Amino acid sequence: MKSRILLLAGALVAVAAAVPAQVRLAVRDGKRVIYNDGPANLGASETWLASRVRQASAYDALIDAAARENDVDPKLVKSVMLVESGFNPAAISRKGARGLMQLMPEVAAGQGVRDVHDPRENIGAGTRELSRLLLNYRGDLVKTLAAYNAGEAAVDRYAGVPPYAETQLYVRKALAAFYGRSTLGGGFGKSSTESFRGAAAPEGRTVQWKRDAKTNRVVLTTKDRPAPRRLG
Repeated sequence: MKSRILLLAGALVAVAAAVPAQVRLAVRDGKRVIYNDGPANLGASETWLASRVRQASAYDALIDAAARENDVDPKLVKSVMLVESGFNPAAISRKGARGLMQLMPEVAAGQGVRDVHDPRENIGAGTRELSRLLLNYRGDLVKTLAAYNAGEAAVDRYAGVPPYAETQLYVRKALAAFYGRSTLGGGFGKSSTESFRGAAAPEGRTVQWKRDAKTNRVVLTTKDRPAPRRLG
């Protein structure tokens, strides 16, 4: 048993040395799973971000539940979480944002969060905030992400992504995780002095909002629009 533990510990150390990430062991569905979680702000490429979102995380079930409750694409929630905290529930930013979805104190209070580091509460509140912003910006994902990072006042002032290097990089990385590539163009090295005003998403993946005919609830989706029927 001791040799197996040493072997596993050695494997974890080797993996941790190979990538800039938080490597940890967890039990899921009765099986041991090694998670290679974030952080996504250490030189992550668009390819790495897109690939990491497709992999399992320890919070997928909570993400799916919160996404269903708030009519938000779970991949968007997971993309934001990856860029915000690298799936670290104990994360605290220099500005005081906390937890998996990096909630600022005023946002957490407004969402009724009692324990900001509790994954269920944090994910639920962060997803509700994303849903609110998507509705406010009528499905404009670029403005939504920028507002999640810099606040609505800054986005409204510049009519798009404000000329803040941190926010521009954040939006590009979140888009890369969600779509597989950034739609702002120029890659992660784009000039920090340029103010972006949004860009069209790849065809067939634009965020749409509509009302469900049965429940009358607003539904946000990135599903392809059905092809128009030809007459005659």
